[in-house]
Amino acid sequence: MTEEQKALAGYLYDAQEESLGIERKRSQELNFDYNSLRPSQEKEREEIIRREMKKTGKKFRIEQPFYCDFWGRVTLGENFFSNYNFVLLAGNEVTFGDDVRIGPNCGIYAAGHAFDPERRAAGYEYARPVHIGNNVWIGGHVAIVSGATIGDNTIIAAGSVVIGDIPANVLAGGNPCRVIREVSPENDRKYLME
Repeated sequence: MTEEQKALAGYLYDAQEESLGIERKRSQELNFDYNSLRPSQEKEREEIIRREMKKTGKKFRIEQPFYCDFWGRVTLGENFFSNYNFVLLAGNEVTFGDDVRIGPNCGIYAAGHAFDPERRAAGYEYARPVHIGNNVWIGGHVAIVSGATIGDNTIIAAGSVVIGDIPANVLAGGNPCRVIREVSPENDRKYLME
């Protein structure tokens, strides 16, 4: 089993292995190319994302700067949007449903370092997939870690750290992120009135 296969299977893997290093360097070059484009070069930005990501919807937007270590493991649903300074560490598959909105300064980290100090020092990591459902809004400065799933229609409050699964149709927040309440049309009416 290769180190990449181990990573995608959720096993500890040697993150310093040569072929992974080559792909990581290629992704760094893509980051540089993407972030060097002028904001008016929307077509060129879109072409890079369509060509390099595993799958995309017809319509999406990723503001610059954007950083990803393995572009080919990312799937974007329809109408995806991420704001400035989005970091996506795709040690494993990262999947976004349709109509996902991500605030500024967010990070999704589908990889982590080994807990054992000797393995960690030797460069071993683990990676678990991250799944974001449909119609999810992720507030600014949110961190989502390896193995997390966020259900459809959920809102993650700004500054939260998501370390596990969050169900559908809720407002969740905090560190660690937990369900605060279900979301409903009443929420909009309350904030519009105030």
